[in-house]
Amino acid sequence: MYSNITTAIVCGLKSVCIQVEADVSDGMPVFEMVGFLASEVKEARERVRTALHNCGYKIPAKRITINLSPADVRKSGSGFDLPIAIAVLAALGEIEAGALERVLVLGEISLNGKIQPIHGVLPVVAKAKETGMRRCIIPYGNQAEAELIPGIELWAAEDLKEIVSYLKGRTYQRKRPLLEKSGHTCVPEPDFSEINGQRTVRRACEVAVAGMHNFLMIGPPGSGKTMIARRIPGILPPMAEEEQLEVSEIYSICGMLPQNGGLMKQRPFRTPHHTISPNGLSGGGALPRPGEISLAHKGVLFLDELPEYKKSTLEILRQPMEDKEITLVRQSGTYRYPSDFMLVVAMNPCKCGYYPDRNRCSCKDTEIARYLGRVSKPLLDRIDICAEAPLMRYEELTQKEANESSESIRRRVMAALERQRYRFKGHPIRYNSQILSKDMERYCRLNCTQQKYMKEIYQKMKLSARGYYKILKTARTIADLEDSDLIRDRHLNEAVCYRMQDKKYWE
Repeated sequence: MYSNITTAIVCGLKSVCIQVEADVSDGMPVFEMVGFLASEVKEARERVRTALHNCGYKIPAKRITINLSPADVRKSGSGFDLPIAIAVLAALGEIEAGALERVLVLGEISLNGKIQPIHGVLPVVAKAKETGMRRCIIPYGNQAEAELIPGIELWAAEDLKEIVSYLKGRTYQRKRPLLEKSGHTCVPEPDFSEINGQRTVRRACEVAVAGMHNFLMIGPPGSGKTMIARRIPGILPPMAEEEQLEVSEIYSICGMLPQNGGLMKQRPFRTPHHTISPNGLSGGGALPRPGEISLAHKGVLFLDELPEYKKSTLEILRQPMEDKEITLVRQSGTYRYPSDFMLVVAMNPCKCGYYPDRNRCSCKDTEIARYLGRVSKPLLDRIDICAEAPLMRYEELTQKEANESSESIRRRVMAALERQRYRFKGHPIRYNSQILSKDMERYCRLNCTQQKYMKEIYQKMKLSARGYYKILKTARTIADLEDSDLIRDRHLNEAVCYRMQDKKYWE
């Protein structure tokens, strides 16, 4: 007998429907599987055979052939166990074919028949709804995640015998989702009110977040660069619903989506260590998965001690920062992951950290040049705002005055972002940092005096076209923070200052 059942596999951020065909016929007893299978899918043969035996289903001494199509898509992951088991039972006549029409099945099976949760359920259920499936059969452990997609019937089961009984006509009894319990008390986010001094860096940070601009802090150790960066989540805007779903799908693929019954509400803030590999940053591997730049999608990627990263690893950032996605081409296929993130980096100006203070810095000029040279000019050109964080004076460190809180800064940021939302309504962009060069005249218009000023700056600072446009975008954000429709001279001057700091060290 023959049976056919639908499942799905995640390729990149998209899901592809896979047909699991099972045929039971006379011939030499064998359990054969074909269809461009990864090793863990081939191992499903033994898991399924043993699980069926332990659940009391007798497999006859016949030829069993399993085909996973289309054959040109590499099948990987453990989610094929349950659809293969159901397909075999249907081919043996244990389940009627009509019960499997427009039904998508996925899940891993233990040897005792227990159904184990898998990664990537969220995008798969979304694909099932999109393709018109009427029902999804999923592991009970993935129920909370799958219920984030409304409008499709879900059957969540804990073991194979339970799901077979439902397919034979038993009424499905919905269970309460298995939610994670927090084992620790909620720790409040770090607040900007805890930071004394560094007014220039705090202001630059506010401008950067208000337009989602890439941000570089440079200064000696102990000047507060990392402290400021770790307080950025407190002033980030909330995510729209479509952004929450997109980010949640990425974390679902990686198995990092919290099973708390809701989408990810907070923007990601990723802080990979400088020993991270290129694959860890970009994504990939034997079973391609999103890397840190995709896990930071719609949020912040913070790289501390920037020159300590391998130069080859840093250069990976250049193309994703421009295209807002990364394409990984592997022998098994092409995988695309989004990478629309705000880059925040911090670094010392030299190995000892005290250049250009020659009273404290003992580095040779060649050593300084070699250290700064680890960060390439093309990567620097993609950073909108550079701020210098000097060592704090004792009076600043011990001041008793109350500092401005993150909530106060966030209100100004939200007001500036609301202006951008209104300005870009009906357009695919959301922030000033995303303005295309062809739209600069429309959104960042300058008067004749300002154009002459920018011409001098362009020639004097030897800017690239990208660097010139980034100054205008930053000026547009500063104007938004002041609730100004026009870019004023003071806005341009401040934006230019944010491009002069990197020239101080790299020229």
